[in-house]
Amino acid sequence: MKFLHCTLTIICALFSLSSLAHARQVTGIAAKVNGSVITTNEVNYHLTPFRQRLDAAMPRKGATYNKLLSKARAELLDSLIERELILSEFKTKMQATIPSHAIDSDIDRQVRTLYNNSRSEFNKSLREAGLTPQQHRKETEKKIIVSVMGRRQSENTVPPLPDEVNAEYHKHKLEMRDTTGDKIDYHKIYILKNDPNNIIATPQTQLELAEDIYKQLKNGADFETLAKKHSADSYAEDGGKVVAQKRTDLSPAFASIFMEIPTGELQKPLEDSRGFTIVRVDKKHYGPVPPLSKVRKVIESRVRARKNKAKHDRWIKRLRANAMIEKKI
Repeated sequence: MKFLHCTLTIICALFSLSSLAHARQVTGIAAKVNGSVITTNEVNYHLTPFRQRLDAAMPRKGATYNKLLSKARAELLDSLIERELILSEFKTKMQATIPSHAIDSDIDRQVRTLYNNSRSEFNKSLREAGLTPQQHRKETEKKIIVSVMGRRQSENTVPPLPDEVNAEYHKHKLEMRDTTGDKIDYHKIYILKNDPNNIIATPQTQLELAEDIYKQLKNGADFETLAKKHSADSYAEDGGKVVAQKRTDLSPAFASIFMEIPTGELQKPLEDSRGFTIVRVDKKHYGPVPPLSKVRKVIESRVRARKNKAKHDRWIKRLRANAMIEKKI
């Protein structure tokens, strides 16, 4: 799935607890790298945005759900191991600290891009993973360190050419937009898990109803007619039509899915705590994109990283060869 790749590329780096003994008391151990612990809580925290989207997109769970979740967990653990190797290199070779304002700025970015600028959703994610704000702050500091070390590896790369920078910017500028400015036009049909007008309805039968409606729509049934008949929200009388809804008014999981659905494509029933949503996205209004002048350094860094990938891969291979790595999951 597209959102698997997207989620894993924007996941933050790991935090480390004060000692191995303390880690065992608080959580399980996912891996050890040169004696440093990667906890299962860390893995679960970083996996949360992906898992929330997967839960929403696949109400029936099942084998495919488990396969995707297992794959994401394995890829994430490998990423955290790689980052721990880089952190170990930083401790050995660098004499520096990360400014507090840089950490604050990155946490603000995480809240904005991963949690629809909602501090409550962000804090909820921390609680679900068993992380304190202080532990998350430390984790963010480590992510920045990884970025700094990556740039050091690119210092001697041939500088990006103007055409390369422009091409990279135009290819990725939409990813750098202010996502809190996103708005969406769509049609929806909302089926409650517990229908007050149907005493024999259960979440299972309501999911079956949602799936049946989806099949009818795929076979050419009129969306607005079915919305007026079945939908259980305030948009039903308008045929399920929603105009220019702010991304920030949706849950982070739904917002990400809605923005990834191709325009005009019908989405299979999505699940939230109260019901199931069938949606067809009609139009997307993207938030403002920063001018190249404001993100030039970031774009140049991306070009350097791509041109320097072979060197980076050799660096990581060397770190792995000289490290003691033990996976527990």
